[in-house]
Amino acid sequence: MSELRYDGRVAVVTGAGHGLGRQHALELAARGAKVVVNDLGGDRSGVGASAGPAQEVVDEIKKNGGEAVANPDNVATPEGAQAIVQTALDEFGKLDIVVNNAGILRDKSFKNMSVEEFDSVIAVHLRGSFLVSSAAWPHLRENAYGRIVNTSSPAGLFGNFGQANYATAKMGLVGFTKTLAHEGAKYNIKANAIAPVAWTRMTEDLLPADFADKLGVDQVTPLVAFLVHESNEDSGEVYTVGGGRIAKIFVAEGPGYGQKETLSVEAVRDNWAAINAAEPLAVFKNPMEQMGPLIQQLTS
Repeated sequence: MSELRYDGRVAVVTGAGHGLGRQHALELAARGAKVVVNDLGGDRSGVGASAGPAQEVVDEIKKNGGEAVANPDNVATPEGAQAIVQTALDEFGKLDIVVNNAGILRDKSFKNMSVEEFDSVIAVHLRGSFLVSSAAWPHLRENAYGRIVNTSSPAGLFGNFGQANYATAKMGLVGFTKTLAHEGAKYNIKANAIAPVAWTRMTEDLLPADFADKLGVDQVTPLVAFLVHESNEDSGEVYTVGGGRIAKIFVAEGPGYGQKETLSVEAVRDNWAAINAAEPLAVFKNPMEQMGPLIQQLTS
């Protein structure tokens, strides 16, 4: 099989000074893409700023013969997001690929979590992905081409103790991704999300130390690179990835229970087992499909 290349493509990778983002940027550049390496340069809680991390990745890319430019702007502000996209336009003339990877952690149990700790995490993960994608969107539409990957998490898909802020942001990105897929379809803009499991500075306190080598970032980037390749036609999907394993995550609905008569609390109680039945599962592409069983019941 031929090697997948990105010659002539321009990519923005946010949060690319460390970990997953760094690996994504290096891989895309090694395969011919011109890359805007964005990183605010703060610590994992979002405190501080430095142009150093992004520039170090750019230096490595250039040393290996690739093309890249550093950008230290903040994804969580409209001005910062616009500046990130403008860097791609000014330096490389266009934009084809957006990898929303920037993130911070401020873990606390729910009873101890402050409004600021909640808002700050939402601002980077969810708002930041919105702002960067929004700044890129007119250019992707104009060129009738785009590939977007958003970074969700198993914590968002399934919840996790001490991460109400993070989980909310990460599940929000699932709905965001699916909506972009619908709205981008006629413009050849594909949007997908990943839920990675990898050993990074963000997860070193959460994952067993003896898994560090097995859960390297290099086991996640191949999926991201494929999803942003022009040959990928899938859109609106979510994939979990890590340690050499990739699987599609489904939002599914069971067979449910319905009745012609107006529901009562007792009817819910008496049919609770049927309401919670998990087989057969149905997977829908849009809200109208999901309403199909209800409409069928109402019109039968």
